[in-house]
Amino acid sequence: MQVNMSQAPLLEVVDIHKHFTGVYALRGVSLQFERGQIYHLLGENGCGKSTLIKIISGAQPPDQGELVIEGTRHARLSPLEALAAGVETVYQDLSLLPNMSVAENIGLTVELAGHNGRLTRTFDRKALAQTAARALGAVGLPGDAEFQRTLIEQLPLATRQLIAIARAIASEARFVIMDEPTTSLTQKEVDNLIAVLAKLRAEGVAVLFVSHKLDECFTIGGEVIVLRDGQKMAQGPIANFTKAQISELMTGKHLSTERYRQVAGTDAHDVILDVKALSRRNQFADVSFSLYRGEILGVTGLLDSGRNELARALAGVSPADAGTVTLDGNLVRLRTPSDAKAQRIGYVPEDRLNEGLFLDKPIRDNVITAMISTLRDRFAQIDRRRAQELAERTVRDLQIATPDVDKPVQSLSGGNQQRVLIGRWLAIDPRVLILHGPTVGVDVGSKDIIYRIMQRLSEQGIGIILISDDLPELLQNCDRILMMKKGRVAAQYRADQLDEAGLYHALLSEAA
Repeated sequence: MQVNMSQAPLLEVVDIHKHFTGVYALRGVSLQFERGQIYHLLGENGCGKSTLIKIISGAQPPDQGELVIEGTRHARLSPLEALAAGVETVYQDLSLLPNMSVAENIGLTVELAGHNGRLTRTFDRKALAQTAARALGAVGLPGDAEFQRTLIEQLPLATRQLIAIARAIASEARFVIMDEPTTSLTQKEVDNLIAVLAKLRAEGVAVLFVSHKLDECFTIGGEVIVLRDGQKMAQGPIANFTKAQISELMTGKHLSTERYRQVAGTDAHDVILDVKALSRRNQFADVSFSLYRGEILGVTGLLDSGRNELARALAGVSPADAGTVTLDGNLVRLRTPSDAKAQRIGYVPEDRLNEGLFLDKPIRDNVITAMISTLRDRFAQIDRRRAQELAERTVRDLQIATPDVDKPVQSLSGGNQQRVLIGRWLAIDPRVLILHGPTVGVDVGSKDIIYRIMQRLSEQGIGIILISDDLPELLQNCDRILMMKKGRVAAQYRADQLDEAGLYHALLSEAA
């Protein structure tokens, strides 16, 4: 059925319902998306955001309701029909093919949509190169032949993210969904993406921007849509809301935006970890700092600053070539993760899905992984009772939302998964805990819980190193912040004497 297209929005979601085995994911959600507008889809994990995205992109059918695209009504869409209608989705996992080149990945959507879901035996290489160069230039990436030939698997995660966005631009989509597009981007790349969004908006493209980073959403501007428990709580210009109001709409409760760190947890005479001239070739050099008992020490910097590599070195994942690490006054060797664990240094990696968790395994098995050797009985079998008690205590102490510890970790939301990973390392009774991007991809409610856990751990005397590029996170939680640039510690700040603008300026300035 057709309606008057001059009056019709670009896309409408009309009274959409969706439930899974008795659990409602969406309850009567209705939305309108106009051409040339940016919409921020916000809500806690489990609120229905992912289900809504999948219905619009054709990955799942609704149980009830319809989609109206440029006046044409659809009871449901297939992924190919959505692509043909101009709907392109940049998923959180990017959906890039690692063994194909940059150019081939960019041209993939155009090929699929143009040939009814089939790939031709050969690409038109000349046309492909021109399309890829134009799309790559739009997101600030090089468009030369050498870069276009590079395999996706050879590129860092941040670059892959921009390539996935370039693919949407290449397909000339009219409605682009971006699911957590800035998760792995540095601040410079985020600024570049904001410029890309402005360009898309000027060309009449509607963008649905899914994010947990409220500061970015306010910077970008546009409309905000808030979901909670599968229902639309609010929609309107984001400038009409405060961050506190949006957080309350998302969670149903008031969340503080003040510093969690009220009292400094440091004692200048009680050094727990002392790092001297630590270096790893081509990654970082001559890094020295002290961590005090009960301190939360932030480490930040751009993607090439060496901050990530430093975290991995202290965890024994990618050991340093030179320098020393002293723990409680004793020189320690951190050549392997087992060395770090033996010294009671816990490490929560940045990529919990690929480096941290066994997604198809039960919560219990994920929690006890670091403690298996101590849970074995005299027959070398795991003591099931003790393992169960440890897992249940972790779930209780860290407020992990699950009916039982036999559920697979992949059944949990991102914030609950992260707490399982933190709980694994708390089980070793750590002296030092390294948290690498602990709230990446988690909602504001889960962030609040994780922050409060961090504060509680510091009060227990655990030294915490927080590796992050989330500036509000650093300022709210840390005692001191180390700024890394080009592999070296360039500056040190007291978090309670710095604001976000000052830290942002320091992050981007060439000189410390």
